[in-house]
Amino acid sequence: MTKYIFVFLKGLAMGAADVVPGVSGGTIAFITGIYDLLLDSISKINFGLIKKLKEEGVKSVWEHINGFFLLSLFAGIACSILSLAKVIKFLLLEYPIGVWSFFFGLILASIVYLLRELKTVDTKAILGLVVGTVFVILLSQIPGQKDATNLAYIFFCGMIAICAMILPGISGSFILLVLGAYSTVFIDALANKDILVLGVFGSGAIVGLLSFSKFLKWILDRYKNTTFAVLIGFLLGSLYKIWPWKHVEEIFVKHIGEPNEAVVNIVETNVLPGKYDIIVREGQNIVGYSAQDPMLLQSIVFCVLGFSLIFVLEGLGNMKSKKNVQSV
Repeated sequence: MTKYIFVFLKGLAMGAADVVPGVSGGTIAFITGIYDLLLDSISKINFGLIKKLKEEGVKSVWEHINGFFLLSLFAGIACSILSLAKVIKFLLLEYPIGVWSFFFGLILASIVYLLRELKTVDTKAILGLVVGTVFVILLSQIPGQKDATNLAYIFFCGMIAICAMILPGISGSFILLVLGAYSTVFIDALANKDILVLGVFGSGAIVGLLSFSKFLKWILDRYKNTTFAVLIGFLLGSLYKIWPWKHVEEIFVKHIGEPNEAVVNIVETNVLPGKYDIIVREGQNIVGYSAQDPMLLQSIVFCVLGFSLIFVLEGLGNMKSKKNVQSV
């Protein structure tokens, strides 16, 4: 039972990351050591389960797909998205430098940690690393779209976004922002508990998850080292997107003047800390900028905290492994 509580907590972390445009739940799965198990479990869900169900019963099917693991993980993700989404948005609004710096340190440490896992550093691995890095940086340059409400399109967005969410370094939330569905799903549907939109989006996510996870597992089984290098490149490229200091050039404001008013950054560029500013707006329009304290000390502290967390988790994992070996 204890191990599933930890899986639930990892699901909470994945869900919280998925809400933030720029951070991937797949990254959290990667650095918490459940990525391979997640792909393996999801890839086992197919039409062959119907035959297995008839021949061996529910218990056998449940064990075959690691049912308790998937249930605990996705329960954590769902609880996080439904409950922590507002908290994450509040923190991003009130303490953006600290939040982005924490994630920056977290991913930076993840890259260091995962580079040690590469079996060989050959030409293919280096090329994969470069391709992965450049791809994510170019992806982050695409301006976001403003709004999307068509249900068929929302289904499609669910399929695409979930593929990004299980890829370390590619943010599903950012993909939704690019596709114009971020405000529809994460601002309107979640806030208003719109079952129809959430159901359509969730259905698309399930279809995308079941199909893409099989491909990803297939390619990892056959070209693990090169694929691993590409995934590390994704993480490296994501550092560009989550750089703490931004200059916002275009915004989209949802529900102007209402209690649930929300500002979504459509176009933003990275700047040096000394040039950090925030927008001054009237309605949908940016009318000026106000220079801000870059909070370098706060940034360094939170970056170090994020960086340290990875190695603390690694240490705890090693202690647990030694304890299990000693008890055998």
